[in-house]
Amino acid sequence: MAGNHGPGVTFGRIAGAVPVSDISQALGFYQDVLGMSVTFTNGDPVGFVILRRDAAELHLTLVKGHRAGHHNIAHLMVADATALHEHLVSNGVRIVKGLRDADYGLRGFVMADPDGNRIDVGQRLPG
Repeated sequence: MAGNHGPGVTFGRIAGAVPVSDISQALGFYQDVLGMSVTFTNGDPVGFVILRRDAAELHLTLVKGHRAGHHNIAHLMVADATALHEHLVSNGVRIVKGLRDADYGLRGFVMADPDGNRIDVGQRLPG
């Protein structure tokens, strides 16, 4: 229905669920390379992990045999895309699309986690 914005409910945070084939391998990337911290785990063995850094939050979910698609699964806004890009390259992270300034006002790139999940990184440009 046009003009219908849903019930009068205030939304809180929303966090993307990232499917991974190996929790420990994924943690090696998200904790050791991206500097995120584990705030919650569930399962024995662990099959679900909540990670945070600053305002960013992701939920890792174990999916046996997961195969990444060719689309971005998340968009991460950062204060300095160039510095993060250099850090990732120096740590051997696969860069899917190189660092560039887009005409819509973002400097960004696309990286892939160890499972091949693509994360689009962006920084607002002044102006």
